[in-house]
Amino acid sequence: MTLRLGDIAPDFTTNTTEGPINFHEWLGSSWGVLFSHPKNFTPVCTTELGYTARLKPEFDKRNVKVIGLSVDPLDAHDRWAADIEETQGTALNFPLIADPERKVADLYGMIHPNASDTLTVRSVFVIGPDKRVKLTLTYPASTGRNFDEVLRVIDSLQLTAAHKVATPVNWKNGEDVIIVPAVSDDEAKTRFPGGWKALKPYLRIVKQPLA
Repeated sequence: MTLRLGDIAPDFTTNTTEGPINFHEWLGSSWGVLFSHPKNFTPVCTTELGYTARLKPEFDKRNVKVIGLSVDPLDAHDRWAADIEETQGTALNFPLIADPERKVADLYGMIHPNASDTLTVRSVFVIGPDKRVKLTLTYPASTGRNFDEVLRVIDSLQLTAAHKVATPVNWKNGEDVIIVPAVSDDEAKTRFPGGWKALKPYLRIVKQPLA
């Protein structure tokens, strides 16, 4: 299955390190990050899970729930969690899906047969409160992901949802943003009473709105 931006994220019920969940119910009104790992007890995955655990306060500030997935069974997850805490200095603090039958992996297209017909690639899905897919990323098994970039994208997505702005190249939180073309100048005057800088009629720069 190929998931595209704007698609409803498939719902599922599964076992995790924090007990059984129904995915949509578990998300509730939160944003979500679902990301997969090729296999337990592998070096790159271990570093990713430890770093994501350290970022939990940042995800919490943004009303984002994080959940990982590996095709190993639940008891292996529990043993791996101990390794993560020992080597990365942070205990696992979000659920990790046990998907030995690859049901969720197949549902989300996480198995790429030309890379491996048994292991999941490093997929990332950002899902909005409307349960629609807002971002997809796919990394090879050998390359660790940049979760600071995932946070940056979430900041951008949440600004767009709340204020009808887009973010320019290499934007960081707090920097100027762009009024989206769908917003007329008349509407922009109401939304952005402090004004904006128009480099072109379609390129209107404005200070980042407050949350």
